[in-house]
This record gives sequence, C-alpha cells and structure tokens, in this order.
Amino acid sequence: MALDGPYSSELLALAADIPHLGELAAPHGRARKRSMVCGSEVEVALRLDGDDRIEALGMDVQACALGQAAASVFARSAIGAGFDEVTEAADGFEAMLKQGGPVPQGRFAGLAALEVVRDYPRRHASALLAFKAAREAFAQALDARAADGPAAP
Repeated sequence: MALDGPYSSELLALAADIPHLGELAAPHGRARKRSMVCGSEVEVALRLDGDDRIEALGMDVQACALGQAAASVFARSAIGAGFDEVTEAADGFEAMLKQGGPVPQGRFAGLAALEVVRDYPRRHASALLAFKAAREAFAQALDARAADGPAAP
C-alpha cells in the first residue's frame, strides 16, 4: 500500500522512535512551541556543558507524525551541538521547506528525510517546532549563564 503525501516509511519510523523523551532534571533552558495550524506542540529542555554545548536533553512531543519525525531528527543529533549549529539547522530547515533551499548539512543532515514536506506548506509549522523550541531554549540557557557571571576558576 502506498502512503499518501509526505508520510514515507522512513519518516514514520523516525516519528515512532524519538530519543530523549521525558522530563529533564535541572534544565538550563526550556521552551515550548505550538503550531497554530494544527495544534501540535513540542517542548525542549536542555542542559549545557562547560563549553556551551548541549549535554542533556528532555522533550515533550505532542505533534503529528511530521512534527514527531523532525523532533526525532533533532534529538538524535543534539547532544554535543552548540548554539550556532542549532541556529544554522533551524534556519536551514526553514529555508529548505519554505524557499526550496538545500538540505542542512553536518550534524543535522538527517533532515533530508523531511525534504518531501516542502511540498506541503500547511505542514511546515509542525515540522519546524522542535528546532524553533530548541533554539529558544538554548538562547534562554545562554542568557541565564551570562546573567550568572563567569564561572569560578
């Protein structure tokens, strides 16, 4: 049986297996994003290491299969990522979907599985949730760290 629309077996497999689901103890940053189009929601909580890279991640994903698949791609590659990598991936993913840009490379190259979503504009918002929440949570964590001042030697 052929699947309609963007729902490939690879995408559905990603959606069914999202790493890092659940609450994260003592996160440095947390953000929740919601799609006004379909009501999908993704919350990302993260903790940074001493080099300002993601060392731990917790996610709550209440989204359609596309939102789940994108969250899965993010979660599979997020540990060890810096703010610039997350921002570039979020911006690149949005450009891929909305402007026909190339698939993001590097750590988040797994977004290639969601390239088909570009042909379904009403699905873009849900697919982008995890990356937008992650970027906001990361910025919040960096702001909190800056407000705390430099670490003691």
